[in-house]
Amino acid sequence: MKDFVFEKQYSPIEEKEKIEVDIIDFYDQATEDYGFWSKDFNMHFGYYDPFRTNLFKRDDMLNEMNKQVLNRLNLNKGKGLLADLGCGMGGSIRYALRKNQNLSAIGVTLSEFQVDEGNKLLKDLNAVILKENYNHTSLTTNSCDGAIAIESFCHSGHDSSSFLEAYRILKPGGKLIIADAFLKKDTQKLCYGSSLAYKKLCNHWSLERLGEIKKVTSDLKEIGFKKIKVEDISFRVAPSVLHVPFAIVGFMLKKLWENSALKKESLHNLKGSFYALLSGLHMQSFGYFMITCTK
Repeated sequence: MKDFVFEKQYSPIEEKEKIEVDIIDFYDQATEDYGFWSKDFNMHFGYYDPFRTNLFKRDDMLNEMNKQVLNRLNLNKGKGLLADLGCGMGGSIRYALRKNQNLSAIGVTLSEFQVDEGNKLLKDLNAVILKENYNHTSLTTNSCDGAIAIESFCHSGHDSSSFLEAYRILKPGGKLIIADAFLKKDTQKLCYGSSLAYKKLCNHWSLERLGEIKKVTSDLKEIGFKKIKVEDISFRVAPSVLHVPFAIVGFMLKKLWENSALKKESLHNLKGSFYALLSGLHMQSFGYFMITCTK
């Protein structure tokens, strides 16, 4: 994390290794908490469409995000291979395969818990989750018809190595869809409030950093992606973000009712969710974007 000051200073390699360990620990311990956020284990925010979704039904909006991402892939009803780069518990994969039974899918995650529990949920579907780093997968070059990354590339700072790997595994003409939060300006230009929210968000959610949207677009173009379309969907995502405080209170009440102590990772997750809401209020500095690009 180049932009932050740590109690202990790490070399760039040590920083990446530390962040990877933090990510694994965070998701191994806190993934089950996402069952409270989404019964389908969608580990992301939602997309509000006034004609399709209910403001008060969070899973409607979360699955609408899956739908919007997959619609942009434009995979036909024939056979195809979908890669989910940072798949969590495989919620988006399950949604995709329910909509198109001819698809097969491979998801990758660093979390052993997500691999074990996610594959149980996928047992009747033509899909598998592998314990791999999405920057260095075992997937064959030019093998995937489409790839998605929903709020996952942020964990490696929207680094070009993530885009390079996605480019490698896609077939010519295949699309990559990224749905995630990005910075609208350089970190040095953030005001005090947005800088504090950003720092806390990254620390509590084990994010290396958020990419600056113009640089990310430039990186994708330099790698070789074409037909790059960037959509600011912040207002579509905002209604699901507003569910955060209610979800936090509900989760804590649930733990009190069960007379169960909050795990450290759960507390980090809750704090990260709060700072995600706080960051979203700084609309001059942060935005939620959907990026579509073609190999």
